[in-house]
Amino acid sequence: MTGETVLIAAFSARALAASARRAGYKPLVVDCFGDLDTVALAEASRCLPARVQVGFTARPLIAALESLVSEASSPPIGLVLGGGFECNPRLVAKLAEHFTLIGNDAETIWRAKHPQHFFQILGDLGVPHPETRLDAPEVSDGWLMRRIGGSGGLHIHPCPAKPRPDKRRFYQRVAQGAPVSLLGLVSDKSAAFAASRQWTNPLPRRPYRYGGAVGSWPLDEDLEARMIEMSLAVSEALSLKGIVSFDYLVDDGAPLLLEVNPRPGATLDVFDDASGTLFKAHVEASRGGDPAAILSTEWHPPIARAAAFLYADRGGLTIPAVDWPEWSADRPCPGGTIAARQPLATVLAEGDDANTVAATCVQRLGALEDLLYDHSNEKGAQQ
Repeated sequence: MTGETVLIAAFSARALAASARRAGYKPLVVDCFGDLDTVALAEASRCLPARVQVGFTARPLIAALESLVSEASSPPIGLVLGGGFECNPRLVAKLAEHFTLIGNDAETIWRAKHPQHFFQILGDLGVPHPETRLDAPEVSDGWLMRRIGGSGGLHIHPCPAKPRPDKRRFYQRVAQGAPVSLLGLVSDKSAAFAASRQWTNPLPRRPYRYGGAVGSWPLDEDLEARMIEMSLAVSEALSLKGIVSFDYLVDDGAPLLLEVNPRPGATLDVFDDASGTLFKAHVEASRGGDPAAILSTEWHPPIARAAAFLYADRGGLTIPAVDWPEWSADRPCPGGTIAARQPLATVLAEGDDANTVAATCVQRLGALEDLLYDHSNEKGAQQ
């Protein structure tokens, strides 16, 4: 147990706060939800609004982080960033002027997320990837339109016939395959990887909305070796460090690299253990240490675990006071309101077989949805 404090900022910071707490740190958290779990895990927290398209606003975010520092029981070791910053490397650079970043810097994030630079690197390395371009294709059929720095799949759309010029977007040819992601813990000294199978929770206009993930996903040895080889080459070319994720499509044993997310992501819930070893290794990698040495001796991931997002797809609702299942997380505060199609909570499942665990996770999504909407309707009827 370190007892040290650490700053965390993300759209949703609960998974990072939980891992940090398990690793013995005291999390000081800024996120957009302020859910019951995050507040309970944090030594102190702030809830700030942010837009998915542009992320946080610099001045209030820096003020919130500085207020947490002023109240902290000890000086924080640094700032860990989760989802919500890929779209704004300039903000990351501003944060680095005030706090010690634990993870990738603004330049690395820009290089990993800007398509012109990223896909040029993939081409130079010979890493297979879908055809990608900055200008709209003459024929839109078979093409996707994506927002630079987007996350969660909400930024991916079928390409319209005549898209308006927008420097924030790029275009990628549709490719077939199963979505497989590698969580990587990388540094100058070593690297380690774990595979997950992902699935979508589509909406009519958001067909690639993120649904969930299950791991450890079994891969053919040759395929796994090829994906690790590709991920290592990209990691070195981008100078990545800490927890990152590599998103692939795998079709008939052939992997295509879609994107790299240079920060801890949703599969932290899938692969972390009871000791927060992934958070420890992330800190070590960011300090120039050897994360693989920590993982080889301390990491005890589950045999199979799945995590999935529940969205308010039946419509907006006021959160009722319910007995939340032990397999749920990111629980909103009772009385709070959630807009239609926004994230409601996270559902977890664990066991000995990845396919069974994934099915259980999906079943639990339905059970939790019924619980929340049924009790919300009862409350509305009583009023």
